[in-house]
Amino acid sequence: MKYYIIIPAHNEEAFLADTLNSVLRQRLQPEKVIVVNDNSTDGTAAIIDEYISLSPIIHKLSIVTSAEHMPGKKVINAFNKGVYLLDDDYDFLVKLDADLVLPDNYFEKIAYIFKGHPNVGIAGGFIYEKDTDGEWKLNHPMNKNHVRGAFKAYSKGCFKAIGGLKSAMGWDTVDELLAQYHGYEIFTDDVLRVKHLRPTGKAYHQKAKLLQGKAMYTMRYGLWISVLASLKMAVKQRKVRAFVDNMYGYLEAQKEQTPYIVTKEEGTFIRKLRWNDIKRKLFQ
Repeated sequence: MKYYIIIPAHNEEAFLADTLNSVLRQRLQPEKVIVVNDNSTDGTAAIIDEYISLSPIIHKLSIVTSAEHMPGKKVINAFNKGVYLLDDDYDFLVKLDADLVLPDNYFEKIAYIFKGHPNVGIAGGFIYEKDTDGEWKLNHPMNKNHVRGAFKAYSKGCFKAIGGLKSAMGWDTVDELLAQYHGYEIFTDDVLRVKHLRPTGKAYHQKAKLLQGKAMYTMRYGLWISVLASLKMAVKQRKVRAFVDNMYGYLEAQKEQTPYIVTKEEGTFIRKLRWNDIKRKLFQ
């Protein structure tokens, strides 16, 4: 199977070489790797140039956007710029972060998943991060059917059906919801253990804390699902403040009438799906 990789990179001098090395070690090689250098002020560009000289599959696109490292909008804007450089001659497309180390068989297994399960639209493994003792430990949301945004692989049919990725906080949730709306399945493989070199969220701007609640509003969750989802997040993080920030962000988005990122029909499907998930977890 043919696949393309797009890697948004903003000041990734410390990690990018490790990521590109792990890509070049893949048993199933990508047809093309687009590294989008997004307004980096460190040595990111020089590292990309070095790897371009090492492999013909690696390409660089330089863009200039905001220096603020906000989750969602910045990274997906960069990703979408990379999409413009690609043709449709692929079986699956990968959005990959620039601070990961993949097992050598990662995309070989992803290709096997898509080939063996035609209904799968999004596939991926699991993130592992170093703890204080230097051991690699699983870091994943409680929903094990969710593929982390750091390494999402989309079948071409699914990517086209969902209209690409939304340039907003919550993009890596709404993509899976819309995939299911269009009849696709999500597949996670716990054998595929990806090393994440920088702990989640360490580089994000302080204003990002309100964006989760805003995302719930724009995905048409409605108030009560947003309350329950925020409570779940606060419990998982052991931070009451997470609930407060989420609800403040939700209510601010409602007050400002922030545009939705899904249609009414999609919103109805999303709420029904979320309520079914809640009921299943309560009564299982």
